[in-house]
Amino acid sequence: MSGLTHLDDTGAARMVDVGGKDATRREATATGRISLSAEALDLVAHASARKGDVLAVARVAGIMAAKRTAELIPLCHPLPLTRVSVDLRPDASGITVEAVAATEGKTGVEMEALTACTTALLTVYDMVKAVDRAMVIDGVRLLAKSGGRSGDWRTD
Repeated sequence: MSGLTHLDDTGAARMVDVGGKDATRREATATGRISLSAEALDLVAHASARKGDVLAVARVAGIMAAKRTAELIPLCHPLPLTRVSVDLRPDASGITVEAVAATEGKTGVEMEALTACTTALLTVYDMVKAVDRAMVIDGVRLLAKSGGRSGDWRTD
């Protein structure tokens, strides 16, 4: 119908059959950013938010989310992740998150990297929203993927 792998010939949603594919090493990297007020950034920098250490909690939340991606995104395959890392880098106006997910499997880990990144950003929002409700999350995107039949891809 459209060339989209999650639609059948009639346009109905379907889970892609990856049974005939070879398992290969696959990795994906995603990024995103949250802009915060100076007051909120100060709480993050000094680990003094009322809810705790924002960066540590957001990192763990991102890792946990990557492991549960198939429960959140209806047509994703559950994957045996071999690695998930979530890096949070504060600067003068916000925090940039970079998440990496890896597996030895039959399908890619792009959704796991994106889910880790987005959940880490949402966790930052949740933990400092009492101080700054005007935070902006943006720029969530895939930076790179490797492995599988389609090979390597990197954004410009």
